[in-house]
Amino acid sequence: MDYESQFSQILAQVKREGRYRVFADIVRCRGAFPDATYHTAQGARPITVWCSNDYLGMGQSAVVIAAMHAALDIAGAGSGGTRNIAGTTHFHVELERELADLHRKEAALLFTSGYIANDAALSTLGNTLPGCIIFSDELNHASMIEGMRRSSEAQRQIWRHNDIKHLEELLLRADPNAPKVIAFESVYSMDGDMSPIGEICALAKRFGALTYLDEVHAVGLYGPRGAGVAERDGVMHNVDIINGTLAKAFGIMGGYIAGSSKFIDVVRSFAPGFIFTTSIPPVLAAGALASVRHLKSSQVERERHQERAEKLKGLLREAGLPVMPSVSHIVPLLVGNPVSCKEVTDYLLQEHAIYVQPINYPTVPRGTERLRLTPTPFHDDDKMRALVSALDDAWSRLNIKRAA
Repeated sequence: MDYESQFSQILAQVKREGRYRVFADIVRCRGAFPDATYHTAQGARPITVWCSNDYLGMGQSAVVIAAMHAALDIAGAGSGGTRNIAGTTHFHVELERELADLHRKEAALLFTSGYIANDAALSTLGNTLPGCIIFSDELNHASMIEGMRRSSEAQRQIWRHNDIKHLEELLLRADPNAPKVIAFESVYSMDGDMSPIGEICALAKRFGALTYLDEVHAVGLYGPRGAGVAERDGVMHNVDIINGTLAKAFGIMGGYIAGSSKFIDVVRSFAPGFIFTTSIPPVLAAGALASVRHLKSSQVERERHQERAEKLKGLLREAGLPVMPSVSHIVPLLVGNPVSCKEVTDYLLQEHAIYVQPINYPTVPRGTERLRLTPTPFHDDDKMRALVSALDDAWSRLNIKRAA
């Protein structure tokens, strides 16, 4: 078989559909976020980043960077291996304690990413609870879906997005004696909507189900200490297991779960994604620890972030641009076609030095292709006006539909 020819055909099909992914070669400018330098074959030039998940700019924080420098001097570069062999450091232990406290849980466990944390935790749940049924919101993240798929011993039932009535119907039909897990997110990152956490927890209690909540797009951003939407809504104590990330609002890298000490110990003992993976290096753990501690007490970043998101939504609506409904900090702008979506982002980068990536299938359903704008506390009014003007120009030049 001509494997190279097969690979070429596969890639050609993706390109014909307009969803071939092209990565921009950029370097973020420390102390000047969201400014960055874009590297091309023709040379380097300055751009403004509008699609970063470093929602609060904590990756540029002096507090975080100082902690990372100190850890590098103390412990060196690497962690030394997997956690069970030589890769557990005091930095990991401190960070896990801090994260458990953040979510008011007994324990927490670190992973190399939020994706791996979801995969490991959900697959372990399904495989260690005989006859388990996992009830999954239909818009759950790919990492949650993958974890459920690898729960070979579990049955998965999908409930319509945020439809409490449908979830109740599925629970009513289920074996009352079967172990149950309700898996959902707090903020759905492509649409910017939120789940009714309190109602879901009430159903879980009624039917004897565990709740598994992905807060990756909410930790650091919501709640008086930045623990997420569940904390903001006063229902965090009703959630059994929380998944979070260190790579978004906290500005570093890594993921975690928080829950009861026994559940955390089960995942630690059975999850291949934890057991066989080198732990995050001390420098990352130290930076994350500094970020979490800072955001537990500081409200400045969260308040400014929310104000900036609302400001941008208003400016886009005033300009007649198709901003999609969102109750969170996510600002999605509908394009509706993968080819047009790529054309818009290319035009913004080349003509206006504005960097935002197209969001296409399979990240979102076909026909709902969009730009996903993520304003931060550092996107000032001038940057917002420049963005809206550039978008207005792109929509006109490329003849993109404006009605949302």
